[in-house]
Amino acid sequence: MLSQKLQQKLLQRLSPQQILLMKLLQIPSIALEQRIKQEIEENPALEDANDPEDFNEGDDMSSEVESDPVDELERERQDFDITDYLDDDDIPAYRLNAGNTSSDDEHREVPYASGASFHEILISQLGLRVLTEKQIKIATYIIGNIDDSGYLNRELTAMVDDLAFTQNIMTDVDELNDMLRVVQEFDPSGVGARDLKECLIIQLKRKEQTPSVQLAIELVDEFFDELTKKHYDKITKKLKISDDDLRDAMNEILKLNPKPGNSLDEGVKSSQYIMPDFFVYSRDEELELQINSRNMPELRLSRNYVDMLETYAENKSKTNSQREAVMFIKQKIDSAKWFIDAIKQRQNTLYVTMQAILDYQREYFLTGDETKLKPMILKDIAEMVGLDISTISRVANSKYVQTPFGTFLLKSFFSESMQTDSGEEVSTREIKKILTDCIAAEEKGKPLTDEQLTDILKEKGYNIARRTIAKYREQLNIPVARLRKEL
Repeated sequence: MLSQKLQQKLLQRLSPQQILLMKLLQIPSIALEQRIKQEIEENPALEDANDPEDFNEGDDMSSEVESDPVDELERERQDFDITDYLDDDDIPAYRLNAGNTSSDDEHREVPYASGASFHEILISQLGLRVLTEKQIKIATYIIGNIDDSGYLNRELTAMVDDLAFTQNIMTDVDELNDMLRVVQEFDPSGVGARDLKECLIIQLKRKEQTPSVQLAIELVDEFFDELTKKHYDKITKKLKISDDDLRDAMNEILKLNPKPGNSLDEGVKSSQYIMPDFFVYSRDEELELQINSRNMPELRLSRNYVDMLETYAENKSKTNSQREAVMFIKQKIDSAKWFIDAIKQRQNTLYVTMQAILDYQREYFLTGDETKLKPMILKDIAEMVGLDISTISRVANSKYVQTPFGTFLLKSFFSESMQTDSGEEVSTREIKKILTDCIAAEEKGKPLTDEQLTDILKEKGYNIARRTIAKYREQLNIPVARLRKEL
């Protein structure tokens, strides 16, 4: 049975401008430049103000500052067909320019060095050996399977099949082992090992064979599991050696490189640089905030597209194709204006949010003392700036701030609170700092257990359970007491 009824619904939907702003907010500065360039490529109505190809010498840019030519045409020609569009654009042209740099900005350039790669260095050493053509191909294939850390993670039996199918080279595991030993003689020492144990033994055998080195080889070869678990008492009893002998052998092992490939690759592989989104300066007990926008192009509305609208307005007879063309122009100009406005709103939102964090954590940013950090959650900053918690989360995500004390991830300043015995609320980051200091100052021969750390923090007024100490220790990547023990 069919029926009709009248129903009212209240729905909340995000406009395209709001969606664009939300997407731009969560992009860090290092990715924003590429996003702006992508928008310039996709939207011909958007221009880079510094691009000489888009600048016409005959344009009088001062007229753009005074008023929008599209608005002037609307006032002069009442018969213009897209009056609804032009009535809404009461925006001066100077507001459609996004200037992202100033004379006070510091311009820094990062030098890059280039050179031979890790695998190219190994292959160059292969040329110094007297080998047959088949042996060179096998050794080259082995080198190609060595990862950036210097380890061979492929099984030799699998490599035998690969060589047969891909290069028509018939070989066996014994021949591969012979060529692997040749590669393991290359520099850096330890390269071509199949696991950490083999890597350490290769390096130790290439050292001068002193009693300490010989004992170190025996320790790695026969007591590797005990070494990794630091069961030193078991080792001294089984080998009947003194603690001094074990200490000397351990010193030889600690000098070795567990990732030999990195020793050659450090100078040639791409370095990962953090580009901060904010700069915080402390001058005369006052904090100064600056947003990093030096890599952002300056944006403006294309004058050519505005001229197209002028030409359309002057044309008395308008065909369907012309109407379709002007609708296309309208869409592109709208999109350009939305993007420029979203960039401005992004910068403003970033600034007010970071300024609120500076005000909230003023003592920390003045001193750099992590114990001065206050408990701070997203809701605290959202209430200060009058924005939604999700907006603050997008701002804090993947953003870095450069301070006089280092460069930090913005979301690392947010932490839960914990109450002391005196009733004072402190940040969990402050507790982690105290925990780190206690472990750094412990006696390395007898490291503090989680129970002892719990007692120490309780004496300082922090009533924390042992399992919470273990959780904080794991978050700080600090191993248990047994694995922190040193001879």
